[in-house]
Amino acid sequence: MKRTGPTNVRLRVLIRRLRQAYRKNGGRAWRAVAELLDRPRRKRIAVNVGRINRYTRPEDVVVVPGKVLGAGVIDHPVTVAAVDFSKAAMEKIEKAGGKCMRIEELIEINPTASRIKILG
Repeated sequence: MKRTGPTNVRLRVLIRRLRQAYRKNGGRAWRAVAELLDRPRRKRIAVNVGRINRYTRPEDVVVVPGKVLGAGVIDHPVTVAAVDFSKAAMEKIEKAGGKCMRIEELIEINPTASRIKILG
């Protein structure tokens, strides 16, 4: 039987860690992010910086279960955790005073997934 789901080892490990964090700490957001990441490649999420700007306020914590792209403008500081960032997106977020991190880092900082927004 052929294996389904992501073939990227790093992504499979991340999905496993998200599910463990959900079971251990009860953060339902981690379960939702794991389900979004466990989709076929053609349904993966890509979010532009402009969308992050539109749906957040200063000092929000945002999780993007996919890639953050650099189209648009961001004018306030936010913390963004994602699977991957484009170079332009990282520069724009950091220039606005925000912070870019991987989802694994956010699991360590906030194991209960409290006060985060999932954009997708």
